[in-house]
Amino acid sequence: MHTDKIIRVLSIPYSAFISVIFGIMIISFPIGAYLVFDSDIGKNINYQYPLDGLNFFVAGIGYKMPISFELGDAFIIAWSIYVVLFSVTLVGPLGSFTRTLTDIMSEGWRGVRENGLVNMITWFSILILSSVVIDFIQTGFGIKIEPPQFQNGLVQFFQMTASPLTEEMGFRVLLIGVPLFLIFSYHASWKLFFKSLWNPARYLHITDYKKTIVIIITVGIFFGAAHIVSGTPWSPGKITQATIAGIMIGWVYVRYGLGPAILVHWATNYFVYSYLFFIATSGQVPLSSEISNPFSDMLEQLLLVTGALAIAIKIFRHLKERQEKIHSPVGA
Repeated sequence: MHTDKIIRVLSIPYSAFISVIFGIMIISFPIGAYLVFDSDIGKNINYQYPLDGLNFFVAGIGYKMPISFELGDAFIIAWSIYVVLFSVTLVGPLGSFTRTLTDIMSEGWRGVRENGLVNMITWFSILILSSVVIDFIQTGFGIKIEPPQFQNGLVQFFQMTASPLTEEMGFRVLLIGVPLFLIFSYHASWKLFFKSLWNPARYLHITDYKKTIVIIITVGIFFGAAHIVSGTPWSPGKITQATIAGIMIGWVYVRYGLGPAILVHWATNYFVYSYLFFIATSGQVPLSSEISNPFSDMLEQLLLVTGALAIAIKIFRHLKERQEKIHSPVGA
């Protein structure tokens, strides 16, 4: 009973913060479109800038698909996919966003119907919290995380927008989804194959989570290494942060599906940097000097508190489940 009360108390501010983050995420959609089609972040180029290929990464190995397109056209396709995924996860799979938050505040997580968007924001907040902790520890040892250098802000923002789609297909779907289907599928079927790639835990009988965790961790390590060896690399200090992020996104993919996994990655790229680029453009200052500003500091603090609340709730839920198993009648 005591654990139930703690969970319920924590769930009220948690639900409120999730709602605020949700609202800020919605506003990022028109901001990103404005940056690409009506701002000057591209300086001497605009959305009609021609690109000669689309980069894909599989286990850190880069492949450039030789197709020609205009940057704006590709951005609209990626942007539209995110809008669809955001809308789909908003209403399901088992409960709507608002109904889930209402149930959390009233029921204290007992019998709550899971919503994809609530879980996405939750794990995104936990990811940000872990990233800040890792950066703090590494900085104490003199290890700094330096981002890659881009010559043009418009190209940089476009690549940040496109990479969650290309990287999630190359890492999570191909390296996690396909192996899980081969291990746990109960019959050979193209329909089951594609459904399991969309949501492994829902459509596969995953009976051995040890194998699943090993696959998720292995792919997470590949994902972390890819950030310092492929494409436009980060500094070596990024590998720890990216590996942990890859493991978390892998777990989100297996547990909640491809939509929430892509959106967690979208949030770390498009969502965050749409505001950073917008603030930098509005102030006519370089992006690097706007990484720390009142809005980004507020958003980071909001995400850190939400992540801490989410972790606390998960710990107390685990303790509660253990208590119920201990006190449940044998054979019940």
